[in-house]
Amino acid sequence: MSEKNYRLTISYDGSRYQGWEHQPGTDMTIQGKIENVLALMLGFEEGRVPEVIGSGRTDAGVHAEAMIANVIMDTPMKENEIRDYLNRYLPDDICVGNVSEASPRFHSRYNATGKTYRYTCYVGDTKPLFDRKYVYVPDGIPDIDRMREAAKYLVGEHDFASYCAHAGKKKSTVREIYSIDINRKNDRITFIYHGSGFLQYMVRILTGTLLEVGLGKRDPDSIPQLTECRDRTQAGFTAPACGLCMVKVDYD
Repeated sequence: MSEKNYRLTISYDGSRYQGWEHQPGTDMTIQGKIENVLALMLGFEEGRVPEVIGSGRTDAGVHAEAMIANVIMDTPMKENEIRDYLNRYLPDDICVGNVSEASPRFHSRYNATGKTYRYTCYVGDTKPLFDRKYVYVPDGIPDIDRMREAAKYLVGEHDFASYCAHAGKKKSTVREIYSIDINRKNDRITFIYHGSGFLQYMVRILTGTLLEVGLGKRDPDSIPQLTECRDRTQAGFTAPACGLCMVKVDYD
């Protein structure tokens, strides 16, 4: 046997987790749960786990339909056997949809060329009883056309420091958004963001800002100046994590 690089496609309900990445003082992370099950599968001694590298670092409460991860392992098990083992022992709110052997150089984060996120709002007349963990209920019904007009100013390559938590760090806050699609179907409004990558809380802050435009709290044409000022305090509120879901990761 020899080590191989495996690519995993993972879905999860992030409601009760502290995000994807390891956090001090808690074992309630998606990465941690998967690594613990793989350590059991591989027969590792206590305290030793394989490193599962995720394509992104979803925050506490954020969901995923197709998080991509990779892990280097030495196991005689076939890909479908690894998948079945993981699904047998992982909590019911984490599911591995596919396991495949990847090239030795594949890195789920560094090789990603784009990501798609969906944010969902509920604008129905009653409570979203069964979907309450996956939607945000805004204070009013936002105007779709106003939000679409504002979103046009955000598409393209910009410095998104105004829409990022902890923008004071040395890392670049320049990103490219390929598209923002905003649509309403019945009692749901969805924001679909496709871009090269996203900063911490960026999608949620963009959504909060666009919702404020839709609710008449700011003008669509105020967005360029807001972006240029690079000041987080001037942007909109951070929309709650429950409405956000990672949908897809792009690779060449």
